[in-house]
Amino acid sequence: MVKDLTCIVVAGAFWGDEGKGKIISYLALKDKPDLCIRTGSVNAAHTIYFQGKRYALHMVPGAFINPECRLLLGAGSNIHVEQLLKEIELTGVENRLGVDKQASVIEEKHSIQDKTSAHLKGIGTTGWGVGPAIEERVRRTAKLAKDIPELKPYLTDVAEEVNQALDANKKVILEGTQGLMLSLFHGTYPYVTGRDTSAAAICSEAGVGPTRIDHVLLVYKSFMTRVGAGPLPGELSREEAIKRGWFEIAAGTGRERRSAPFDFELARKAAKINSATQAAVTKLDVLYPSCKGVRNYDELPAEAKSFITEIENYTGVQVVLIGTGPEPLDIVDRRN
Repeated sequence: MVKDLTCIVVAGAFWGDEGKGKIISYLALKDKPDLCIRTGSVNAAHTIYFQGKRYALHMVPGAFINPECRLLLGAGSNIHVEQLLKEIELTGVENRLGVDKQASVIEEKHSIQDKTSAHLKGIGTTGWGVGPAIEERVRRTAKLAKDIPELKPYLTDVAEEVNQALDANKKVILEGTQGLMLSLFHGTYPYVTGRDTSAAAICSEAGVGPTRIDHVLLVYKSFMTRVGAGPLPGELSREEAIKRGWFEIAAGTGRERRSAPFDFELARKAAKINSATQAAVTKLDVLYPSCKGVRNYDELPAEAKSFITEIENYTGVQVVLIGTGPEPLDIVDRRN
């Protein structure tokens, strides 16, 4: 008997900024997931455009736009309490959001350490305090969500919730943050984040075993960007990025993003390490403006189709979702 697809992991391929928020928002509306579990920490924002509003969310899962979806932050998450409470109020999800009782907490002292450490500043940290908070967790001295009074209304056992949902054949999205090239293990060390960002790590942080995953959806952007220090193969000058329309400002930090053309070898590496079974490509309309708003693959121009085919040939992974604009439904959906 063929099992219904119930659990999908959404991971980033490059240095973050690939448009995972866009893809999550589409899946939230189209697939109607029962649960969405966000992993990672506050140092990455997912941008959601919905009903004329723009949301840059550091903590609340991107599937919040589906009012029937339960939203969770896994045990591997690193919680910035003030930011989370602010986003709960912004999105109105207080009655359907849960925080794992064993998620660790970022304190003000961590942010101060992050901003004043010469070493971390040289790496290009966002200053939220994520790295120092992770250090303290590794030393087994960190505060956990269960220690914070403001979080008590939201405390839950995320792994238990998610696995019970999968037992009931409910639809689950595991929402990764950042991208593989920022992985502590597989990225451009030392210019990386303080954790692994691969699909395997996303599962681990959420408390879901690998055999429960039906698909790993790897998100690429049609060109590459990164913020902070570190290598970026094929990097363009700021002027050239502006000329091409690739110049961006990071949604969460307001920092300028550095730009470079799509790197097929890195795309292949990301597909391999993440064991990707499907791929998404966002901002195709930036690379090929005539794609803007297109929702049917046959209506894409020939050069855009060739680009998608080249990605598939290099990575061995089918591109099933193609972003052609900022709104959640500006998607070419090639899934069966």
